[in-house]
Amino acid sequence: MKKLDVVLSLIAGEGVAWLFILMIKNSAAAASALVWILPFFFPLFSLFCLWVAYLLGKKFIFIFQLAKFILIGAVFAIFDLIIFNLFLQWFGITDKGLKYSVLVGVSFVIATSVKYVADKYWAFEKKEGSRIGAEFGSFFVVTLISGVIQVGIALLVANSNPLFGMNVLAWANIGKISGIIVASAWNFVGYKFIVFKK
Repeated sequence: MKKLDVVLSLIAGEGVAWLFILMIKNSAAAASALVWILPFFFPLFSLFCLWVAYLLGKKFIFIFQLAKFILIGAVFAIFDLIIFNLFLQWFGITDKGLKYSVLVGVSFVIATSVKYVADKYWAFEKKEGSRIGAEFGSFFVVTLISGVIQVGIALLVANSNPLFGMNVLAWANIGKISGIIVASAWNFVGYKFIVFKK
């Protein structure tokens, strides 16, 4: 494994830990030892998982690619959620209709535009740039479909009844995260076999 692999896995784990802590800050779990354990556990767990994927990837390359894709996805999901929450605070979340859909979509487009470079050069290790116009075009189409998936899932979840007594802001984030997870599965398949195919 490269140093970059180690650093990015630790950053992703730490970011996910703090995002989780922010999401539970108003719940009973916020007062538990979980808040102190997660910032240490998640980065180490992330690094361990990447190391296992690296070992398995020696035999099946797609496993290591998938692990790196998931790490990049985690980092950019955090970035996406930060943008989304800034929008929520700025514009408010009085309804979960058109305004919510637009906020989900805009934060997705911003995060995904930056994610292209990380996926291309780190996850799929595609160095050549001869067909960059066609590649970016197919990336845009795959990502556009992914955006529709993400917004649809986010709306579906956000407009259902909140579970576990979550407040409106936390439940809006659960909707967004659910959309990210489903859209990410589509992204991996689309990027590997359509956009960055070798």
